[in-house]
Amino acid sequence: MDKPILTNSMKLFSEIGVVKSRSMFGGFGIFIDDTMFALVVNDRIHIRADKSTATKFQQLAYHPYVYQKRGFPVVTNYFALPDAYWQTPEKIIEYAKEALQVAKQAKIAQQKPTSIRLKDLPNLRLTTERMLKKAGIDSVSELQQQGSVEAFKAIQRTHKGNVSIELLWALEGAIEGKHWSVIPQDKRQQLAELI
Repeated sequence: MDKPILTNSMKLFSEIGVVKSRSMFGGFGIFIDDTMFALVVNDRIHIRADKSTATKFQQLAYHPYVYQKRGFPVVTNYFALPDAYWQTPEKIIEYAKEALQVAKQAKIAQQKPTSIRLKDLPNLRLTTERMLKKAGIDSVSELQQQGSVEAFKAIQRTHKGNVSIELLWALEGAIEGKHWSVIPQDKRQQLAELI
């Protein structure tokens, strides 16, 4: 059972603020200011990560917590710290403070008005959104920054099989906010020459 590690974790994190816990993901979520930043499960402390800290944790060979949901594995953004860290609790506190900031920033981002999704742009569907995400383009602003040509090339690199030239025009139309068929033929030709 996770109780001893949970108790130790809560005592340790009381240096940061008022600590609470509740049952989450088959373990116990640890919260400060109603913001979850750590997870105790399988007798290990797991710390929340963002893209930057996840990369650092992966380089250190820390592993994210994975649980089963409806028979499928779900990889969380909570990474297990080695047991040896209990010898230097100040390192755990350092990671916890960073994780709390990450969690608070994510919470603020979620409270912002929902931005438009890629699939909601003209010409794009859910399959196109998935192709873009697989190519590393996760948002409308990223698509606009990349531009239609670079986005099309990224999809070509990550997509198995041929990608229709019409997708290039669809991406351009999505960026411009109009149906691809109204893009002038000479503009379509210019775009096609750039790929």
